[in-house]
Amino acid sequence: MLIHNLLLILSLSTGAKVAIGIGLVLGVIAFRVPSVALALAIIGALVAYQVPVSIVGVVAAVLAFITLPILRAPTVSRMIMTVANRLRLFPKVSATEKAALDAGTVWMDKELFSGDPSMKTLMSQHLRPLSPDEQAFLDGPVAQLCELINDWEIQEQKAIPDHIWAFIKEHRFLGMIIPRAYGGLELSALGHSRVIEAIASVSPTVAITVMVPNSLGPAELLLHYGTQAQKDRYLRRLATGDEIPCFGLTEPTAGSDAGGLQSNGVVFKGNDGELYIRFNWNKRWITLSGISTIIGLAFLLRDPDKLLGGAVERGITCALIPTNTPGVDVSRRHDPLGVPFVNCPTTGTDVVMPISCIIGEAAGVGNGWSMLMDCLSAGRGISLPSLSVGGAKTMTAATSAFAVIREQFGMAIGQFEGIHEPLARIVGKTVLLQAARDYTCGAIDQGEKPSVVSAIIKWQSTELFRTIVNDSMDILGGAGITQGPRNVVASAYKAAPIGITVEGANILTRTLIIFGQGALRCHPYAYDEVSAAESGDYRKFDRAFFGHIRHVIRTKMRVTFLTLSGGLLSCHYGGTFSAYKRRLVWSSAVFALLADIAMLYFGGALKAKQMITGRLADMLSWMYLATSTLAYAEKNADNKALRPVIRWALAHCFYNVHVAVIGYFENMGLVTRWFVAPLYRLIPLGKQPSDALGRDVALAIQNNVALRDSMIQGSHVSTADKPGISQLDDTYRQLIAIKEPLARIRKAVKAKVLPKKKHTLQVLDAAVAAKIVSHGEALAIRKAEERRGEAIQVDSFEVAASGFPD
Repeated sequence: MLIHNLLLILSLSTGAKVAIGIGLVLGVIAFRVPSVALALAIIGALVAYQVPVSIVGVVAAVLAFITLPILRAPTVSRMIMTVANRLRLFPKVSATEKAALDAGTVWMDKELFSGDPSMKTLMSQHLRPLSPDEQAFLDGPVAQLCELINDWEIQEQKAIPDHIWAFIKEHRFLGMIIPRAYGGLELSALGHSRVIEAIASVSPTVAITVMVPNSLGPAELLLHYGTQAQKDRYLRRLATGDEIPCFGLTEPTAGSDAGGLQSNGVVFKGNDGELYIRFNWNKRWITLSGISTIIGLAFLLRDPDKLLGGAVERGITCALIPTNTPGVDVSRRHDPLGVPFVNCPTTGTDVVMPISCIIGEAAGVGNGWSMLMDCLSAGRGISLPSLSVGGAKTMTAATSAFAVIREQFGMAIGQFEGIHEPLARIVGKTVLLQAARDYTCGAIDQGEKPSVVSAIIKWQSTELFRTIVNDSMDILGGAGITQGPRNVVASAYKAAPIGITVEGANILTRTLIIFGQGALRCHPYAYDEVSAAESGDYRKFDRAFFGHIRHVIRTKMRVTFLTLSGGLLSCHYGGTFSAYKRRLVWSSAVFALLADIAMLYFGGALKAKQMITGRLADMLSWMYLATSTLAYAEKNADNKALRPVIRWALAHCFYNVHVAVIGYFENMGLVTRWFVAPLYRLIPLGKQPSDALGRDVALAIQNNVALRDSMIQGSHVSTADKPGISQLDDTYRQLIAIKEPLARIRKAVKAKVLPKKKHTLQVLDAAVAAKIVSHGEALAIRKAEERRGEAIQVDSFEVAASGFPD
């Protein structure tokens, strides 16, 4: 059959032969036919053109060495690997970086990195529903705690009151991640997140206080790495609050760079013949350390007398140290922007503990950094995103209500287009946060520990929340800057920068962690190339390197066709948001190609090109937010009122992907800037949400009570008559309820049936007399307008009681 086909090709015209040759090459690349088939196609083409046998033989020999791994690996691949190592083309991976790379799991980020993501896979993530016990906890103790909290009182006293602490301990809020067998609540990731979300909507201070013991710290480290004796000793006491934990990692020389750690512990033999560790440390920014009873300490373990056997320098290790141990000092306190959660430095001077204090004992020696990275790969996706979601929902509730309540120039400020812009941003970004939180918690509840994704959502959630708070402050104006119990934005405004800096500062996370880890962990071939080159495994390198080449060629072809068609040549996806699904596939292809170009162009120097890695992190993170939003849209497909908000959020995502792509090109060579970048400006990956769409979103959140309720569900709005969000929300609902009778009055005034007055209340009696509104409606209008007058007031204080100078 093969001979017959070759003879048939030979009999064809030159044009037909060329067409067949091109078709074979494209087929090989597009449909992933093995490279051997491509070689045979080339040889067939040479034969078809009657190329001399000697030349065909030489080409065949060369192609054999290129396409047959058994010949290629020990020759071509080995040579390439040797040269690459000598030229340092591959990044050098340090021990701490390797621990971070090996931590956690690769999840949907790999699909986005592939350049050809499966939409079926991306949309297959399901959100685990809350269990009946979790829902009962939210409806009971969580709601009760939120009712007890007076955030202004906490700010004034600079401390959480004793009765709040007692309630937190009694209901085991500090043991949400601890199994029931040890007295904890054993909440799912989503349940855990929903608790933090609700508390954060009321008080950032209390939310941070509850969040920290349930995040990276002694409880989680003990659960995963502690010995049974350590679990039995500590977990139940941690769950009940009898032990208050903190975790000490950061110190003056070790912030984002754990390699700068100087806290140390030296192994020595006591007079009783037992092994001990003498600790010295100087930590800072340690939440809860001032009230803690036990410190989880990250330190460098040294064994100068080799009492443990092996090396002297044993590496980063984690230990548990009671704060009442001689030499421990937790007496001082930081003041993080006036947000009164307990955040302190701690020092230890010649603190002596038995060697059994090491978490995991012998198994934990030198494994502290890998422990921390593994736990952080999941926890970072829960804690701070939950704070951001809760705060964002409160901002949505407050600004949408205030836009209806506050009037200027004879109309509600929510009718001004100047308000539409920031209000649409608040609402659209709140959906992004909700969608990303749900999507990520769904993965964690299914056993994933998505390290790259958790870094993405930590960074994006805290940055998005910061912009939401800033827009909220602009809308509330003077009501936002005047502190007091009525103010609903000041606490969040002060607390927002704190989330930016912790669990990996956002600048570091964006420019180094997301793409730095993602390029190796999520790329189909990059990590195998680097690890094979380091180990000298030329056969593994051969598979990875030539697989990478085929991947680049396929991706380049996809990018060309998808870009020229504006994404239309991607697979057809049904549904309301099918156009955005195609755009996501297109964006993934562009990202994959640009990532490969950057790795090829800069090699091991890419770490230092943070303008490039930052843009690549932008692309990947906004694609992830778009993915989670599309999944959220499918889950809420029946909520038609939500669709404009979803469209705004998706448009915002793809516009930011486009901005990142253009920024990437601006950091490359002249050819790229002059010839490639203009193509993407002409055929952009995304455009900003239109003003018309923003107006629709802003008006919908003000006028559609059901939409607004669905948007703020999960935040706590008290039904009691309290100043702040409760008062704003109640006033909003009363004003919406009188909207229709007010419209009749305005219509009557316009028709000159009623006299034109400055305020509606001045014509209300006449409107009742003319039967334009009923007595009941008139009473509701008076009550709502009175409530409006109360809601727009701001706080003031007697000079003597305020602490202000006379």
